[in-house]
Amino acid sequence: MIVRIMGEGQVRLDDAHLTELNKLDDELLDEMESGDGEGFRRTLTALLDAVRRLGTPLPDDALEPSDLILPSPDATLEEVRELLSDDGLIPG
Repeated sequence: MIVRIMGEGQVRLDDAHLTELNKLDDELLDEMESGDGEGFRRTLTALLDAVRRLGTPLPDDALEPSDLILPSPDATLEEVRELLSDDGLIPG
């Protein structure tokens, strides 16, 4: 699967990591629903760090269709709310 982090680029990620990423996505949704700005920032950072750690960056000139698009590390809670569907950032 190809994941794009807005403002950074694309990463190739094995589907086997979806369970770990879904856990972080669920936490992020809970924090957004409760308006927990500090928890949101912490979990968004953990989610993006996990994608970077588990994935392999694609070359800057690669233009693969992205299966997932994640917000930039400096995205606000309000900006991410706009990106979310009922399923969160990571489809189950």
